[in-house]
Amino acid sequence: MLKSVKVSDYMTRKLITFTEDTDLFEAIRIFSETQVSGAPVTDSQDQLVGIMSEVDCLRGILDKTYHEEEVGGTVGEFMTRTIDTIDANTDIIAVAEQFIHRGRRRIPVVEDGKLVGQVSRKDILRAVNDFVSNGSKA
Repeated sequence: MLKSVKVSDYMTRKLITFTEDTDLFEAIRIFSETQVSGAPVTDSQDQLVGIMSEVDCLRGILDKTYHEEEVGGTVGEFMTRTIDTIDANTDIIAVAEQFIHRGRRRIPVVEDGKLVGQVSRKDILRAVNDFVSNGSKA
């Protein structure tokens, strides 16, 4: 059954991450040059403190422009601090439910508060495809 497939089997372990003091324009550059649309923000102990997305970058630019301030700042100023996380042992069906109900593209995977990876909607679809391709029934 699909419930036996764990996030740890399909999550991405090598991630692009930011720190709170990463320059906003550096985040924009990275998003522009990669296929990544959001990235976890960690502190010096790899504790997850937020998520920075393309939308957060746009919000930062618009906020400063609206107030007629010089555009710029840090990831920490504009990142999303309220984050949903999951454990690496969570089954992919539970994660699929979170994606449906919360509308997220990706969910950070943590163990003891430390970031260990990230799972995306594509990762879940890949897991289902592998499961079905191996002759199993969902």
